[in-house]
Amino acid sequence: MEKVTTEERFREIVGGSKPTVAVFKTTWCKDCHFIEPFMPQIEEAYQDRLQFIHIDRDDMPDLCSELNILGIPSFIVFREGQELIRFVSKLRKTRDEIEEFLNRAVEVANALSK
Repeated sequence: MEKVTTEERFREIVGGSKPTVAVFKTTWCKDCHFIEPFMPQIEEAYQDRLQFIHIDRDDMPDLCSELNILGIPSFIVFREGQELIRFVSKLRKTRDEIEEFLNRAVEVANALSK
C-alpha cells in the first residue's frame, strides 16, 4: 500500500480509472494499528479490482479537512477523481466489516461503469 504524502500525488492516483481505496489513519490511533496485521492480506485479495493507498491524517490536515475526515481509520473509494463510497464509524473496524465495505465498493464501481 503506497503511502501518499502530497495532495498532488493523491489527486493523481484517485484520478485514475481503477477504483482506489484511500485509507486515512495516524500513528497514534489504536484502531488503526488494530487493522494493520490483516490489511496486507485484504489488499492482496482485492488487488485485481482495487488499488490501495494510505494517508496519515496528521501529515495532510488540509486534504483531510477538505474530505471531512473526522474519525480514523476512514476508508474512501475514489475513481476518476470522484468519491464513490466511504466507510467511517466511531467503532473499531473488523476484518469482516472492511471486506463487506470493499465488496460494496466493487459493486458500486461496476454499476457506475455500465
